[in-house]
Parts: sequence; structure tokens; C-alpha cells
Amino acid sequence: MDKIIIEDLKIFAHHGVFEHENINGQYFFLNAALYVETEKAGMRDDLSCSVDYGKVCELLGKVMTDNVFKLIETAAQTAAEAILREYSLVKAVDIEVRKPDAPIEMDFRSVSVKIHRGWHRAVIALGSNMGDSRGYIEKAVEQIVASPQIRNVRCSELIVTKPYGYTAQDDFLNGAVYCETMLSPHGLLEFMQSVENAADRKREIHWGPRTLDLDLIFYDQEIIADADLIVPHPDMHNRTFVLEPVVQLVPYYRHPILGMTVTQLLERLKKK
Repeated sequence: MDKIIIEDLKIFAHHGVFEHENINGQYFFLNAALYVETEKAGMRDDLSCSVDYGKVCELLGKVMTDNVFKLIETAAQTAAEAILREYSLVKAVDIEVRKPDAPIEMDFRSVSVKIHRGWHRAVIALGSNMGDSRGYIEKAVEQIVASPQIRNVRCSELIVTKPYGYTAQDDFLNGAVYCETMLSPHGLLEFMQSVENAADRKREIHWGPRTLDLDLIFYDQEIIADADLIVPHPDMHNRTFVLEPVVQLVPYYRHPILGMTVTQLLERLKKK
């Protein structure tokens, strides 16, 4: 993808762990790479088809001067999020915050933090079979929509389904959400767990009754398997109550391991 590059944007600001840094301030230098498709702008010679780098510089200046951060990590994160929220044409961004006058009692040229952030597709399954199930799910969707790191949220219809695995419990209300997020897979998982906790989710019986259950089904085309997270969800292709809502939202989303679309997976499961 094409890039718009901003190099060594010099900004006087008041960031640092030490009090004298917050009081006296110092110069910071920012580098940014904006991932933008510029073909249309280049062919039409039309700025409205691209991103005004002058305005981006103003935004970066505002982020750096309107806030006081202890860490340049936070400055970089806040700058990246501000650009991604403000400019819909920017798919991803590299941000480097450089601090040449860091309080280090040694000879050095500069210290910096460089990050990459961008928008990612995610599919989340929703379920509940305790209390006001519809209310729990609707509240969860509201929290997802309200997150500043998430955009373009679409929710499926909610369906009533029989319990899966542990069957001695009430029927479930199930649905799914498609969204774009700038959170990492584990960052999104942490956010989802906070939404579950807000609904007083208890994890007492495996596959047991719950006020709210959020499962990360897909994250782009990534394959993740560690102690905390498995993506794609390892059992989603055996669950009609997951596939039916997902098919409503993204019928052609392809499973990165099985190589089949969710529509094909649902058709195969129904034939069984």
C-alpha cells in the first residue's frame, strides 16, 4: 500500500516520568507513515481523494501539546489512534516518537518508541442464557459500539438455540458482531472480557449457563494459538448457533485453516 511520510516533526511538549520534564518541557520529534491508497488522488490531482499531511501535522501537534504523558509509548499510541479515528482513508499508521533530551546520564543521540497500528476485521460471537439475556447482549453491543478503538459495527439478528456441550440448562440467545478494530487480538480479548465482567459473568461450569459470553471467531485471516487465545475459534465450524449469525453478516468470510467460507461451513454442518 502507498504511504504518506512525515519526518522529524518538531514539537515542544511536556512529557516524561520526572516532574521537571512536565514543568520545563523539551523538544520531541515525530515520524509518521500513513498507509493510504493514493492512486485516485494521483490520477485526479485531487486532495479530497487523499489525506492532507498539513492537517495531520496539526493533529499530531495537538495530541502532543494538549496532553501530559509520562511515557512516550502513550504519546505514540494516542497519536496513532487520533489519526486512525480522524482519517477514514488511513488503513494503518507507523508512529515514532523520538526524545533526544531524555534524562539519561550517558552519551546518546536519542531514544524513541516506534509502533504500527491499523484497522483489522473481527467477528465476535454473542451468547446469553441467564437473566435478561437480550438486555445483556444489547448492552454488550452498546459497549462495543462506544469503544474508541472500534468502528463500523454490525450486529446480526438474535436467535434462540439449544445449549451445546452441557445440556442441562436453559436455551441460549445467540448472535454475532462484525467490526473493525485497531486493538490487537489480545487487546480485543481483554476488552471483550471486561464487557463480560461488567455483565457479572461467572466461569463456574465449562459450557455452562452464563449472563454473557463473547468469543472471538475471526481476526483478519490470522491464525493464533497460545495459552490465552485461539483464533479462529477452534469449534466454530461445529456450531450452528455461531455460523448462522456470522453468515448473516459476512457470508463470504473464509476460514484461514479450513479454506471454506462460513456459508459453506454452515451448509456442510446442516448436511451432517
